[in-house]
Amino acid sequence: MRKRESIFVCQSCGYEASRWMGRCPSCGEWNTLVEERAVKRGRKWSVEVSQAAKPTLLNEVQLEERPRLPTSHPEFDRVLGGGLVPGSVILLGGDPGIGKSTLALQLASRLASAGPILYGSGEESLAQLKLRAQRLGIDVDNLYLLAETETEAIETRVKELGPIFLVVDSIQAMTTAALAGAAGSVGQVRESAARFQRLAKSEGVTTLIIGHVTKFGTLAGPRTLEHIVDTVLYFEGERFRQYRILRAVKNRFGSTNEIGLFEMTSRGLVDIENPSFIFLSDQTERAPGSAVTVVMEGTRPLLVEVQGLTAPTPFPSPQRVTTGFPHHRFAMLLAVLARRGGISALSLDTYLNVVGGISIEEPSCDLAVLLAVASSLKDRKLPDDLVCFGEVGLGGEVRAAAQAGLRLREAARLGFSKALIPKRNLGEVKGVTGVTGVTGVTGIEAIGVRSIREALEYLRNP
Repeated sequence: MRKRESIFVCQSCGYEASRWMGRCPSCGEWNTLVEERAVKRGRKWSVEVSQAAKPTLLNEVQLEERPRLPTSHPEFDRVLGGGLVPGSVILLGGDPGIGKSTLALQLASRLASAGPILYGSGEESLAQLKLRAQRLGIDVDNLYLLAETETEAIETRVKELGPIFLVVDSIQAMTTAALAGAAGSVGQVRESAARFQRLAKSEGVTTLIIGHVTKFGTLAGPRTLEHIVDTVLYFEGERFRQYRILRAVKNRFGSTNEIGLFEMTSRGLVDIENPSFIFLSDQTERAPGSAVTVVMEGTRPLLVEVQGLTAPTPFPSPQRVTTGFPHHRFAMLLAVLARRGGISALSLDTYLNVVGGISIEEPSCDLAVLLAVASSLKDRKLPDDLVCFGEVGLGGEVRAAAQAGLRLREAARLGFSKALIPKRNLGEVKGVTGVTGVTGVTGIEAIGVRSIREALEYLRNP
């Protein structure tokens, strides 16, 4: 019987099948299996044996001191953990038009003073790259542009030039002669990424790979693409706002809890030095339904304004609409407010908005969410100088939040003089001369509450 020379590969997860199927049995996606030519790989036993790595004792491994390379973008360095690690591979994903290529070109221009940089683009011509550089005000030496889609050709130029930083824009536009198939197919993406990964390790060149995303916001291509690289970054932002958020979902050389904040301007991306201001509304006096909380993004405290609104509904089923906050948790908090706080909004349309386009999932903002809804329902505004945080349990208790001192220090720096916090946090930092409950914080009074009823009582008598 003749051996089958083609296989069907899922373009979403990389699953391989011998026949076409409407639904991928691995990821469950429909109509994602595409026919590709099967590649026969010969066994090279002699080469594998002769070049096999020998096991080495842990205490005999010699560490080579290779300091990180700062990018002159403090927000980008924060996300990576202090700068670029030589020989690392970084995957940058984001929606079309979010600014991935702009960020990559700015990084390349700022690193050009440390050594040669190679920017390989498979989607833009050299003239288009030059126009982009002119718009950004980039005119530096040591920045080499290459319009190429062949992976092998880029490898050759890297070995000839010896750059310290390589940009691949994008991995979906790259092809390799080792495999048959169109650019962007699972096999081409996987093999091209693997070749760039081997190139980065062997030549010691830090590589930034730009990747497309699907309509669901995940990186396009096989899941193995994220396993191959050292760091996976997502560039996020709302379409009609100028702010951008850089998150790390995988980082072998640092934390995945940090975020970087940028503003898109006519001259490119600018680091935001004081991010808390962008998440607070412009009005000097807040209206009923507004509460300010402090969330932690890694080691960075951010002040965020939460807005709640309740309104009568003519329909039998009221709406629960949230922007930037988990819908299921919002429904749970409304039930806690009705059952434990004695204030019911279950028969009303209830809306919740996190100002600034940021999404928060930290439980410590529960108290602010409940106070915002209660403030709107009672049409009684919270004090303008009040900040609050704390996790709320199903029993109505207000649980302690981590790093309370750091949160309150940031609130005091921005002019807030009162803080409604869990009673346990107040006890942990109690006993400071001249300040109620906060070590090293001046000008802020911390008020501890044990339950949601105590917090609502403060709303009635601030």
